[in-house]
Amino acid sequence: MRLALVLGEVGQGLRRNLSMVVSVVLVTFISLTFVGTAILLQAQINQMKSYWYDRAQVAVYFCTDFSSVGTCNQTAATPEQVAAVEAQLDSATLAPFIDAYYFEDRDQAFENFQTQFEGNAIASLVTPELMTEAYWVNLVDPTQSQILADALSGLAGVESVVDQRSYLDQIFDILNASSFTAIGIAALMLVAAALLIATTIRLSAFSRRRELGIMRLVGASNRFIQTPFVIEGVVAALIGSILAAGAVVAIVEFFVQGYLSQTLPQTSFVGLDDALLVVPVLLGVGALLAALSANVAISRYLRV
Repeated sequence: MRLALVLGEVGQGLRRNLSMVVSVVLVTFISLTFVGTAILLQAQINQMKSYWYDRAQVAVYFCTDFSSVGTCNQTAATPEQVAAVEAQLDSATLAPFIDAYYFEDRDQAFENFQTQFEGNAIASLVTPELMTEAYWVNLVDPTQSQILADALSGLAGVESVVDQRSYLDQIFDILNASSFTAIGIAALMLVAAALLIATTIRLSAFSRRRELGIMRLVGASNRFIQTPFVIEGVVAALIGSILAAGAVVAIVEFFVQGYLSQTLPQTSFVGLDDALLVVPVLLGVGALLAALSANVAISRYLRV
């Protein structure tokens, strides 16, 4: 009987404040969609770091006739200097840190450049003579690239030793900034949702002030009076949470897996399993946010 009465009060409150309930649903939906997107974006960044950092190479660039940095003096590296670098790579000092390496001469560098920039006007401006010869090195542990740089940077004929991870760091810094921005927007939207839920509950209580007065006179406890209002907020927020969870799953399924993974097959992306792991988080955050906001709002109202 008490449960039926509570549920009846919940249904009555939702019908009386339908427009405010819709507002709560929409704000919760938008805010939690940002939360889910931010979580998946951070997961994607971590996954890409693991994927690309393990594949990042160290390039040992040799001097050309146009180089004037490092040990270069506008003189191309000689075969003897190239052989000296190879000897260092095979030495007992560096060999334990190296998984594999290969030499790229000017013709191979030119061919790779043309493939990479096919259709770009810059491709017609480059000739093999302008390309740089290099050793491309895969390390057993990519984080130990500084060992290679310290050992080879000062050798004659070496222009520079470049760790590709330095380029990746710039990209991941931008992605991290985007993730933090999404988290900030999500936090603001959650605050807005909490305030809107509290306002909705207070308006609902005000519209039923006569009924509440009667319930107090007949001895109803504050917890019994508060419960329907808390459930109202939770129901509205859960609807928004379910919509947000559906949106996050749809984004991963149709955009990330359906488009990005097909367009960039060489990159690892988050999948449906990752999206499904976020769903309970969104439902839990939505329900907890609504319960706390509604409970605080109705408690303060009943004390007035």
